[in-house]
Amino acid sequence: MKGTLKIARSWLVGFGLVAVACGFAAQFAGGAPADPWTAAQTVQPAQFAAELRLEKDPHPLVIYVGVRTLFNGGHIPGAVYYGPGSAEQGIDDLKKYAAKLPRNSDVVLYCGCCPLEKCPNLRPAFSALKEMGFARLRVLLLPNSFNVDWVEKGYPVEKGS
Repeated sequence: MKGTLKIARSWLVGFGLVAVACGFAAQFAGGAPADPWTAAQTVQPAQFAAELRLEKDPHPLVIYVGVRTLFNGGHIPGAVYYGPGSAEQGIDDLKKYAAKLPRNSDVVLYCGCCPLEKCPNLRPAFSALKEMGFARLRVLLLPNSFNVDWVEKGYPVEKGS
């Protein structure tokens, strides 16, 4: 009985160490990346669509940080393109554009190229603007894609560049 208990304990300890190691590896190598934004720095599609309908002056500045072809196919009306956020050139272009903006500008970033958890563009773009000191920076949460979470919901879309 003591031998069986000792083997069970060894197995549990070994399994626990493997689970911890796998969790650590998944977090830092190929797992879902950590979000650089807080919940307060996010906006849901329905909430943002309603906000865009308001007669607010100034309107939030909407920046698309995905790939050009998706932007040209359809984007939030009034959005500007600076991306892709996953490319050094895209981040450089975004920073050059943002350098001219007041740091208290109401800025909403979005991508929607793929599921949010896998998006390579949004996190680097958010981090770049956050490091530049933008105080009113938000992310439009599109958990599936721009098409599923915005277009198919009937929210406004503009085509072309």
